[in-house]
Amino acid sequence: MLQMAGVFAEFERAQIRERIIASHNRARAEGKSIGRPSQITEGLIASVKFMRVKGLGIKKIAKELGIGVGTVYKVINA
Repeated sequence: MLQMAGVFAEFERAQIRERIIASHNRARAEGKSIGRPSQITEGLIASVKFMRVKGLGIKKIAKELGIGVGTVYKVINA
């Protein structure tokens, strides 16, 4: 009995996954962006690069601008 419940749960999970993928593909086809909006703007890029040229460290830049360390690395490496 428990095996049958497990089989049905796996089947339902697969169906949910297929519907989510289909809706993402439809949204992309309509030109919509999926996911969290990027917080990297032109002003932020300029600020990070300016602070880096001044000799500030990665963590210091992130703390002063209120952004994550990973975001600072993305700006620097881009």
